[in-house]
Amino acid sequence: MHHFTFEVNKQDFGAQVLESTLPVLIEFTADWCPPCKMLAPIVNELAHKYEGKLRVGLLDSDDNPEVVQQYGVMGLPTLILFLNGAPAERIVGFTSRERIEAKLLPHLAAANA
Repeated sequence: MHHFTFEVNKQDFGAQVLESTLPVLIEFTADWCPPCKMLAPIVNELAHKYEGKLRVGLLDSDDNPEVVQQYGVMGLPTLILFLNGAPAERIVGFTSRERIEAKLLPHLAAANA
């Protein structure tokens, strides 16, 4: 199902996300979260559409509470876009692909310029 996304955890978060040369969109998710399941196909679609310009990862919030706390994630799903190792955009809750893209595109245009 997640052909274009990758899984990330606290052990490899630095290497996979913070040190990435490409922008990285992380979905903070959980198995028990219905809105997360609704968002999954949209996130995978974005990963496919922007392959080579954006990396898209999934972080299981139950397995990685330290990362959840570090970035102040209070609700699921939460999407955080990381640019050059720093959070640049945050989207909380289930949101349409169009709204997510509207928030991501200015950052991607700047990062890929």
